[in-house]
Amino acid sequence: MRIIKGKVVYKNIGPGFWAIVDTRGGEWRPINLPEQLKQEGRKVTLMAKEVEEDFSVFMWGKAIRVLGFNT
Repeated sequence: MRIIKGKVVYKNIGPGFWAIVDTRGGEWRPINLPEQLKQEGRKVTLMAKEVEEDFSVFMWGKAIRVLGFNT
């Protein structure tokens, strides 16, 4: 499990997606971001697990599964 502190951003790439940019500039792409976190600029702390994807149309960030969060 990994703790990620950062802010929520919307990336208008392809069909568009929600992502997290952490405090060090790391780029994370949650595959299951809760609806209540989908707000541009919202500061969050996520408990997440990195996941492997066989295929993704998004060429941005590391895929993660959100296990829990604090705002």
